[in-house]
Amino acid sequence: MDNVQSGGTRQPAIEVVEACGEWFVRVVEDGQELTRSFETESFALAYAEGQRIRLGLDKVTRL
Repeated sequence: MDNVQSGGTRQPAIEVVEACGEWFVRVVEDGQELTRSFETESFALAYAEGQRIRLGLDKVTRL
């Protein structure tokens, strides 16, 4: 994982992955992870983009 800081805490990140016909967005912020599921790719990507802007990140990572 390229977003792990020294000391083992993860830097803020937004990750999107599809599994079993469902789309998942993982938001990593302040050492906490929140995962939300979506039925459609477009809703997942819209949510991920909003979180990317909110956190001031450069990219959304698709896994």
